[in-house]
Amino acid sequence: MSTQKRGNNMQKIIVDEKYNNKKLDVFLYGKFNGLTKNTLYKALRKKDIRINNIKTNENCSVHTGDEILIYITDEFLYKTVSIEKIYEDENILIVSKPENLEVVSNNIEDKTLTTILNNGNEYPMPCHRIDRNTKGLVLFAKNKEALEILLNKFKNREIEKHYFCKVYGIPNEKKKLLTAYLFKDKKKSMVYISNESKIGYQKIITEYNVISTDKKLNISNLDVILHTGKTHQIRAHLAYIGYPIIGDRKIWYE
Repeated sequence: MSTQKRGNNMQKIIVDEKYNNKKLDVFLYGKFNGLTKNTLYKALRKKDIRINNIKTNENCSVHTGDEILIYITDEFLYKTVSIEKIYEDENILIVSKPENLEVVSNNIEDKTLTTILNNGNEYPMPCHRIDRNTKGLVLFAKNKEALEILLNKFKNREIEKHYFCKVYGIPNEKKKLLTAYLFKDKKKSMVYISNESKIGYQKIITEYNVISTDKKLNISNLDVILHTGKTHQIRAHLAYIGYPIIGDRKIWYE
């Protein structure tokens, strides 16, 4: 987990395991959604970036536990985020989450969808999450009673979550319930899929419905329902059966 402190135009970040041995620019682009190549390399030329309190003017590799100090003002690090409200009443709030924004974070200093909406208050609180790079609707509760009711309804599957994605290929079956086994390799930030149960693998169930197809482009639009919720389940499971999500840069292995 990375930690981050902010103040006086200085950001202090500790490199987490996910970015071990990655280039400095990859790490910083992953942490600051408004950082541009021009701003970063200008800061490097001015030696406004320090690694373990040593000034650097190179795009070198970083490692787990490294302390990064970056002297760039917030306006050049963060994009102005506009959150569209889809529905709101006295108990619930539904918003459209943009891409490249976490719903919540373990680091209280991070800007997330939740911190933007509650502005330092206890509510509204999210009732579920979607991935940072996924855009879609997120349901928030505006008080304790509403939160308890909604969390219970999610638990009892009285509320369905649908994921819409565009994939390469056209499935032979228009509707299918898929079962497989998933293993998460935390060190490599990778998941592995198998048709057989193995030690360390967890059962996953993914359902898809074909909404539309384009034979000329060889693509399909799918409505996906998760019956289990494991890391990268949709991306990995669809790629495993031969229908990878368009734009997914990860390669999934068995």
